[in-house]
Amino acid sequence: MSEKKSFETARETLKQLTVRKLPPTPVNYKAIYNEIAGIPSVEHFPAQELRNIASALQAKTPGQQRQKGLLESSIDRMNWDGVRAALVAYASYLPTGTDSAHSVATTAAPVSDSVSALTPEFLAQMGRLIEYAQPALGTDDARFTEQSRELIKTLKQPDLNVVAVKQMLVNYSHRLSFAAEDQAEIKNTLLKLLHLVFENIADLSIDEQWLIGQMEALKTASAPPLSLRRLDDVSSLLKDVISKQKDAKHKSSLAQSEMRQMLAAFIERLSQMSQSTGEFQEKMEESARLIENAKSIEEISPVLKDVVSATRTMAKDTLSARDELTTMREQASSTQVEIAKLHQELDRVSTQARHDPLTGALNRRGLEEALEREISTFRRKETPLSVGLLDIDNFKALNDTLGHGIGDGALKHLAQVARECMRPQDTLSRYGGEEFVILLPDTSLEKGIEAMTRLQRELTKRFFMAGTEKVLITFSAGVAQLNNDESGMEAIKRADQAMYLAKRSGKNRVVGT
Repeated sequence: MSEKKSFETARETLKQLTVRKLPPTPVNYKAIYNEIAGIPSVEHFPAQELRNIASALQAKTPGQQRQKGLLESSIDRMNWDGVRAALVAYASYLPTGTDSAHSVATTAAPVSDSVSALTPEFLAQMGRLIEYAQPALGTDDARFTEQSRELIKTLKQPDLNVVAVKQMLVNYSHRLSFAAEDQAEIKNTLLKLLHLVFENIADLSIDEQWLIGQMEALKTASAPPLSLRRLDDVSSLLKDVISKQKDAKHKSSLAQSEMRQMLAAFIERLSQMSQSTGEFQEKMEESARLIENAKSIEEISPVLKDVVSATRTMAKDTLSARDELTTMREQASSTQVEIAKLHQELDRVSTQARHDPLTGALNRRGLEEALEREISTFRRKETPLSVGLLDIDNFKALNDTLGHGIGDGALKHLAQVARECMRPQDTLSRYGGEEFVILLPDTSLEKGIEAMTRLQRELTKRFFMAGTEKVLITFSAGVAQLNNDESGMEAIKRADQAMYLAKRSGKNRVVGT
C-alpha cells in the first residue's frame, strides 16, 4: 500500500477527531496525527522527568546551588534554552582531578569536621532563630510559610539526618532571599506612601472629609496582610485625590478673589451712586431756587433742560451699576458650580479611577498598571507568570431571556466567586463586557489551567439566583504563560485565542497555549 501524503493524513486526523468526539486541541491533534502517520508520540516538554533530574543533582557549592535553582526555574517556565544553559553551567562547577579525589574522600568519611559541628543543640538554635524571624518576613507567601514551618519542625527533632537538613537549608535560603526582598520593597513603598500623604497635608482644602478619606485609605493599605500591589494601588489613588484637591483649591481661591472683587465694586458703586445722588440733590435744589426766582417762561426753560439732563445721567449710572453687579454675580455662581463638580469628582475618584463600578474588579486602566507591575517582578525574579482570560458562556441569551439587570447580577456573582477562589497575590480585572482577565503570578501554565478549572467547579456548586430561579453560570477560558520576549498584552491575546478554541470545543472548558 502506498504511503499517505501529509495532507491526506491531516484530513484523516480531523475526521478522527470528530469520530472520537475529542476537542481539537494541539495535543489531541498531534497524538492522532502521529498515530495515523506511524510517528512515535513524544511529549513536547518532559517537565516531570526534568524535575526528577534536578532534584537528584547535588548542590555542594554556591555555584551548583545557583545553577540548580536556575534549572528548576527554567523547567517551571518550560524553557529549553534555560535548561540547557543551567546544565552546562552546572557541569563547570563539578570537581576535577585532586578536587574530585578530595570530594570522594570527604563523602566517604563517616563524620567530617563541618558535620560534627552541626550538633542537635546548634540546629535547634537555628530553628528558634528562623522561628523568631518569621514575623518580620510576613505570611503573604503561603509556600514560604509552609516551608519555614517544616524546616523549624525538622530542626527541633532530636534524631535528624544532618545531610538532608543541609539540603533543606540550601533550598530555604533561596526562598528566604525572595521573601526578604519582598519585605524590603513593601517597607520602601510604604514609606513613600506616608511621605506622599505628609506632603499633601499643606495643600489640603478646608474640607476635613478629604483628609479623613486619605487617612482611611492609608489605614486600609497598612492593614495585614501587606502586599506591594495594595500599596501601589493606594499610592496611585492618593495621587489622583491630591490632583483633584489642588484643582479644587485653585478654583476656591479664584471664587474668593472674584467675590472680593464683586464686593469691592459694589461698595465703589454705592459710593458713586451716593455721590451722584448728592450732586443730583444739589442740582435739584439749585434748579428749584432758579425756578422760584424766574420772572418769565424764557428763564425757566434752560433750568428744565438741566433737570432732564441730570435725571437721565442719574438713570444711566444706575443701570450701568446694576449690569456690572449682575455680571460679577453670574461669574461667582459659575465658579461655585465648578467647585461643586470637583467635590463630586473627589467623592468618587477612589472607586472610578481603576475599578469597574459594577463588579469591583480592576478596569482596563487598572489591569494595565497591574500587568506592568507583575511583568517587572517576572523579569526581576525569573518566576513564571500566567494569564487567564475567561468569557461567560451564552451571556447574550441570558440577557435576552432574563433581562440586563439579571445579566449584571451574573457578572457580579462571577466576580465575587472568583475573588473568593483566588490567592491574595492574584489579580482580577474586567476586560470587556462578559470577559475577565486573571493575573496569576508565580504560576506555571499547568498550574494556571488548574486554577481556572477550580473556579469552573466552584461555579457549578454555587448557583446564581435570578429571583427564585437557579441559574448555572459557566465560562470558557484560555491560559497563557508569559514568554521572556513578549509583552503582557501579547500574552493576553494568546489567552484570548485559546479561549475561542475552548468555545468552539463545546464551551465550559479551559485551554492552555
